[in-house]
Amino acid sequence: MTPATPAVPVTAPDAPEAKPEAPEAAPDAPAAAPPAAVPDPASDTGPEPAVRPRRRVLRTVGLIAVAAVLGLVGGTAVGYRIQADREPTPLPALNQPGLAYPAKPLPKGEEPEPLSAAEDHQLKAEGDLRKLLLPRPAGARAEGPDGWQSLSQYVDGYTRPDGALETQLDLGIRRIATREWRVGAYKTVEINLVQYRSGSAIGAWEYVRDQQRIAMGEAHAGSLGEPVKGSPDGRYYVYPVKREAGYMDSYLARAYIQHGDIAITILMSDTRKISGSEIRSLAERQLGRLRARSAGAAPAGS
Repeated sequence: MTPATPAVPVTAPDAPEAKPEAPEAAPDAPAAAPPAAVPDPASDTGPEPAVRPRRRVLRTVGLIAVAAVLGLVGGTAVGYRIQADREPTPLPALNQPGLAYPAKPLPKGEEPEPLSAAEDHQLKAEGDLRKLLLPRPAGARAEGPDGWQSLSQYVDGYTRPDGALETQLDLGIRRIATREWRVGAYKTVEINLVQYRSGSAIGAWEYVRDQQRIAMGEAHAGSLGEPVKGSPDGRYYVYPVKREAGYMDSYLARAYIQHGDIAITILMSDTRKISGSEIRSLAERQLGRLRARSAGAAPAGS
């Protein structure tokens, strides 16, 4: 008999060597994080890659915007189609029955009285405005412009010429007739007839109202003004003395009146007190000349 061969442990050539067990972690040491799973590139069962949420939001917003645009375009097209298929609606007639004026002229003798020159705010003055200016009183001498005055000269007397020029152009200024004189050494009088182009008297009306508001709002005026006889809304203003060290006393008086498409402005200055009767008389006489022309009569000489 062949003797038995003793059994020898066989170690696989490819088996890795056994490593010693790791020592137990200390009780206070933090536990080690488990190793992250590494997907197998050859396997189809690996973890699905994460999708960025921002791209999904942008795609959603884009789809909503496209849908809104398509809805708007489609709704507009449908609306146009519906309107095109409808029968046109006829417009109401331009002529309306029951107007206030009579269908036939009134019999002779029953016509309403025409408005007076003081009541008619739509009067238009034609011809030479210089002839409607009050003449200089005896003993007075010419001072400043006398006759036609350019717009640039006129607005140059304002504290803000640029603003005054813009305002006058907006109101439709047409022409300016001016007369200025001096009495004695210091007393001056300036009268302006400012005419506007508008078909009505809107320009003159707005200008006079604006100047009256300024006159009433000035601190040293202290007055709402006094009415001018013959004008429904013309007013004159007498200012108290203005004193300043090193200068002579200064007194002012003004008048603003509208007559049709003409604005009447009268400016007086002196180193002595100006009475209300003086500026009132001047304003009434100047207005009277315009009213006489409007009524067809020749203006008086004074």
